[in-house]
Amino acid sequence: MSKLLIVMAFANIIFLCNSSKSHNIFLLAGQSNMAGLGGVVNNTWEGVVPPECGPNHNILKLNAKLRWKKAKEPLSSDIDTKWTMGIGPGMPFANSILKKNSSFGVVCLVPCAISGTKMIEWAKGTSLYNQLIVRAKASLRKGGSIRALLWYQGESDTTLKPNADAYKGRLQTFFKDVRTDLESPDLLIIQIALASGLNFTEMVREAQMNIGLPNIKVVDAKGLPLQLDNIHLTTPAQVRLGNLLADAFLSTLSNKHYCNTNI
Repeated sequence: MSKLLIVMAFANIIFLCNSSKSHNIFLLAGQSNMAGLGGVVNNTWEGVVPPECGPNHNILKLNAKLRWKKAKEPLSSDIDTKWTMGIGPGMPFANSILKKNSSFGVVCLVPCAISGTKMIEWAKGTSLYNQLIVRAKASLRKGGSIRALLWYQGESDTTLKPNADAYKGRLQTFFKDVRTDLESPDLLIIQIALASGLNFTEMVREAQMNIGLPNIKVVDAKGLPLQLDNIHLTTPAQVRLGNLLADAFLSTLSNKHYCNTNI
């Protein structure tokens, strides 16, 4: 048997094994700290993958071609293609869930984050918004449930006061639009409050911490270690953030707010 056939056979075995388990889908959206620049220095990734970020046959990723594959770091390398990607919170989040809940099933990650993007660029009808909805709907085609949107964005809105002033309203509208378009009015959203920013960081953080919508949990990243640019989280910080996100999600399991329709 050729090497190609062996690889294809192994991939089919993994798919068949995973297809018998519940598929728990998580949308990962926002900007660079969600996409993941941990370990990236001078536009080069150091290539170090901590154990908490390692691959697992029960962690899948929806790739840029809308196909499920075994997830591995850098998770967003085929999505956020204008930057060199490194470690983000997605893989430590998934591994932490499986470690703390061995019967959870398959964690299916849908990376959508794009570095350097402002809140206005995620408004309904924009290319980023449309890509998020397309990828979310594609993730449901073979079954499963969208369990949560993990959202980490806002650094780009801290530079100018008009963007910081408008942030809360834009974010509220974005969350409402996503829930409407995914036909999931109670979809759980886990939002990360900024760890870094520029002139108007506290204004954006205030909006994030007091969003005023139901079924939204906030994980505060403030105080997590930053790289020398004072904007992007270090690899250890991303691992810590992934664990915090997992804890936030697992605390909600008694409340089933998720989208399980094949849209």
